[in-house]
Amino acid sequence: MSGRHARNRTRRKRVLVVLAAALAIWLLVDKVITIVAPPPTTGHWRSDEGYREYLAAYQAAMAILPAPTATHDVRTDHGTVRVYEWAGAAGSEGLAPIVLVPGFGSGAPMWAENLPYWLGERTIYAMDAVGDAGLSTHAVPFTSFDDHGVWVEQTLAGLGLDRVHLVGHSFGGAIAATHARLHPERLASLTLLEPVLVLHGLPASAYLWSTVLLLPVPQSWQDRALAEIGGVSVEEVRERTPMSVMIDAGTQHYAAVRVQPATFTDEQWQAMPMPVRVEIASDSSLAGGDAAAERARSFGFEVIVRPNTTHSLPMQAAATLGTELPAFWQRHDS
Repeated sequence: MSGRHARNRTRRKRVLVVLAAALAIWLLVDKVITIVAPPPTTGHWRSDEGYREYLAAYQAAMAILPAPTATHDVRTDHGTVRVYEWAGAAGSEGLAPIVLVPGFGSGAPMWAENLPYWLGERTIYAMDAVGDAGLSTHAVPFTSFDDHGVWVEQTLAGLGLDRVHLVGHSFGGAIAATHARLHPERLASLTLLEPVLVLHGLPASAYLWSTVLLLPVPQSWQDRALAEIGGVSVEEVRERTPMSVMIDAGTQHYAAVRVQPATFTDEQWQAMPMPVRVEIASDSSLAGGDAAAERARSFGFEVIVRPNTTHSLPMQAAATLGTELPAFWQRHDS
């Protein structure tokens, strides 16, 4: 393996650890901290200084992505949604565009590994989630997790998109699945990459190690907890990257809204008419592992347990997804 590929692998592993830990901490905070302190009603920055620190980190992470052809700020009932667009090639107007919903705390920059494989043939949109760190804003409180499906639907309508291939990772997978349940007519297909909670609950170990991250313990203990959540070695959690710096700044400075997705019933999954593809990590899955995969298969979905991956599956399997997902989208354009 070349030095460049080794560095890229280490960078991906560092990012996956931060993504998994941010999500697990968020869910733990929802269960524990809200017992003694009320949650925020809308997501907001704790200070102007914190926002400026995050913005600098966000811009550094975005600089890794190919330059978008357009940037949109779409108004919805719950806030303004930041969306980046990469236009497809000439003649791609008849192909359903791709819409990407990010995992918790990661925003549009999380797709840096994937976009180079997907750009060109058809138009792609990547958004920052409402109620989470990013450049979207949150103005009206959520009353239930279904409100995430509302702002996604209003964003697609605001962009003038009639029919799309919707892709979500992690917490974004739960958002994408919720939108699909509420607005199936909008989707040509649904792709869920390590979706949390909607198929199966999180493993108890994620909550256990996340507790360590909330305690005033030595950094060595925190590094061990991050490694256990992410399924990597302690040494691999210590490298800093633009993406991990951005996620850390968002976790520190943004008060996110804690509305948890529910696990869908069998009837809700069975009622989805669009083609559904579910990708589950083989190791340290936060989506439910083999149990989630078996449940998804029982509904007739296309299910892949992706070998040698953990919760940050989109980054670890970028090259394979770069060919397999375009083929999936092409099969289901009509």
